[in-house]
Amino acid sequence: MHAYRECTATSLAPKAWTALSSSASSKSPRPSPSSHGALAFLLGVNALRAFEAAAVRIDDYSETLRGHRVIHLVGKSDKPTTMPITVPVLRVLEACRGDRTEGRLIPRPVSGNPIDRRDAYRMVARIAKAAAIPRHVSPHSLRHAAITNALDAGVPLRDAQILVRHSDPPTTEHYDRARGNLDCRGVHFLTAYVAGV
Repeated sequence: MHAYRECTATSLAPKAWTALSSSASSKSPRPSPSSHGALAFLLGVNALRAFEAAAVRIDDYSETLRGHRVIHLVGKSDKPTTMPITVPVLRVLEACRGDRTEGRLIPRPVSGNPIDRRDAYRMVARIAKAAAIPRHVSPHSLRHAAITNALDAGVPLRDAQILVRHSDPPTTEHYDRARGNLDCRGVHFLTAYVAGV
């Protein structure tokens, strides 16, 4: 049995995420709104880690697999993964890409060199400030938001675990804001099922 762990990272409720993603896509300062939008969506929708988002190359998301546009990346512990990209995320990535056909997706403002993890932290802080979010927001806050908002939306724990690439279900489970809600416990569904209701 795993010990209960409370997640201490700042997460964003759906309204805060909407404000932040809108700000990232339209009003953010340097390097460009499209760079900010691409970073925000990779972190807050695809639940990438800061280093993963910073490393995304244009050719990493050029393939279509079984009818889905996908992104290939190498995650934590050098684990390769392939995940689908939704249409809204693809639009933001394509806006960031512009006319470029190769190289890292998100460039630095002046030099055009690729961003790194530290740049991702600075960019997320700028996005949060532009969205008037009054608390500290980091790249992990956006990843956290992806997990908690997915679970709040009813995504099964197993699917949320696959989204964020956690090897252990309890790691994903500790992001669940609703776990203390007794109305949502499986015992109610099981009792109804067994009783034939």
